[in-house]
Amino acid sequence: MKIITSIFELNKEIKDYKNVGFVPTMGGIHAGHKSLIKASQNKKSKTIVSIFVNPTQFNKRDDFKKYPRNIRKDIAILKKMNVEYLFKPSAREIYKFKAKKFNLKKKDKILCAKFRTGHFEGVLNVMNRLMTIVKSKDLYMGEKDYQQLYLIKKFLSKKFKARINSCPTVRVNKNIALSTRNKLLKTNSLKKAAEIALFLKKIKYKSKLHGPKLASNLSDYKKKLENKYNIKIDYLEFRDEKNLKLNNFKSNYRLFVAYNIDNVRLIDNF
Repeated sequence: MKIITSIFELNKEIKDYKNVGFVPTMGGIHAGHKSLIKASQNKKSKTIVSIFVNPTQFNKRDDFKKYPRNIRKDIAILKKMNVEYLFKPSAREIYKFKAKKFNLKKKDKILCAKFRTGHFEGVLNVMNRLMTIVKSKDLYMGEKDYQQLYLIKKFLSKKFKARINSCPTVRVNKNIALSTRNKLLKTNSLKKAAEIALFLKKIKYKSKLHGPKLASNLSDYKKKLENKYNIKIDYLEFRDEKNLKLNNFKSNYRLFVAYNIDNVRLIDNF
């Protein structure tokens, strides 16, 4: 595996390759990331994985500082998976050129965008830069960060004529979604998160039979979860998969949740 830190070096290395898959990450490589890499490897002759903890998408400085990092372990995993290229740029390298800035409209300030001011503007900013640099026509991203996936498709896929390939969320014991942030949780909180995920999966299943009625009772379920597990839930909502509008249960939909446990913010969808 070749580790590349500069845009010049990356462009020089991949200029002759057209069949390249791109997996953008912030490190903390886990089974979810591995599934994205394997999806790329199954279709592409070369795969580029980026590791860059983007400071502009953290709306709290402490959150940026404590974000789990273990570059040695990440490199070892990627080498074992036979990844051809690791792009590991500095913030100075990523932000050294001018690029379009994105501002979300009021209709897009829902779910996490409502509670994390500037977060998705930062995500779109850095993804716009990474896609400009890497120039891959195929990106592989997970469905756990579904709103992120939706916004990148909406704002960037057409601009770069790129396919944003979405891959299913990978879960531990079929319940808790894998996330780098899970490493910040205590054992007891991981157990609670797994129980919460199972509870929400049951709600989603029941919604197929009693959709509108169940949706009207979500505030009661929210309070029940908060009291039982001593957590703070930002949102618990059914939304349409295609446009993220509040769902009418006449099209494909998901149950979205974000909550804080052990001062760690977790998101999921079912």
